[in-house]
Amino acid sequence: MLDRFNRKLNYLRISVTDRCNLRCTYCMPEEGIQLFRHNEILSFDEIAGFTEVAVSNGVTKVRLTGGEPLVRKGVILLVSMLSEINGIEDLSMTTNGTLLKQYAKQLRDAGLHRVNISLDTIDPEKFRIVTRTGDINDVFEGINAAKSAGLLPVKINCVIKDSKEEEEARAVAVFCKDNDLEIRYIRQMDLIRGHFSVVDGGTGGDCSRCNRLRLTSNGKLKPCLFNNIEFDIRKLGFEKAIHQAAESKPECGSRNETGSFYNIGG
Repeated sequence: MLDRFNRKLNYLRISVTDRCNLRCTYCMPEEGIQLFRHNEILSFDEIAGFTEVAVSNGVTKVRLTGGEPLVRKGVILLVSMLSEINGIEDLSMTTNGTLLKQYAKQLRDAGLHRVNISLDTIDPEKFRIVTRTGDINDVFEGINAAKSAGLLPVKINCVIKDSKEEEEARAVAVFCKDNDLEIRYIRQMDLIRGHFSVVDGGTGGDCSRCNRLRLTSNGKLKPCLFNNIEFDIRKLGFEKAIHQAAESKPECGSRNETGSFYNIGG
């Protein structure tokens, strides 16, 4: 599946929930958020059905995101459903890691290939401040559980303000080297102001090579994170929504004034 700029769209990111068990300062406002109603959230059958159509149109890579995907009740079943779709070559998940100790082996047994884990500091107190509620030991245990379960390679997403030479980022890099983890540096983004850059260690943020479509947990298909364009897969139908999103994908990101990271998945 190609867009108007001859980019091959083969990567689908699926936000399975807008809920999260952390309250990271750069993702959620301190006063909280207006959550989607349960009847607005896509069912597993809808997600799997849409993904099957997306795969038939050339998608080969699928990533589950949130919010925090592991707080979605029954998410192991969804992983199993997706893993049975012929044509998916890479099935992964982005998680904060705090629940991986409980779910890592189940995820691997259900067919998940690998995980990306968010980790911006290895200092327990700074982690608690950034996440407002988190215990960094849960993440460390989750990383070990992911490695033991074979969810490899385990990649670490480290959010930076300006440079990977920042003190916290350097400490995370040493931790990754010592624990056989891959690190990706993601400069802190601002949807409304349109601030984004290419991920250091990944391909995200490079508009000229963008191969992504994003499905929100309430059924909106977005061709670009930094754009207000979206298509309702329930109203349009799966096939039509996919083709309209591909045809409408902008050449470059600009601003997103209607969405948030917690309900798009970043």
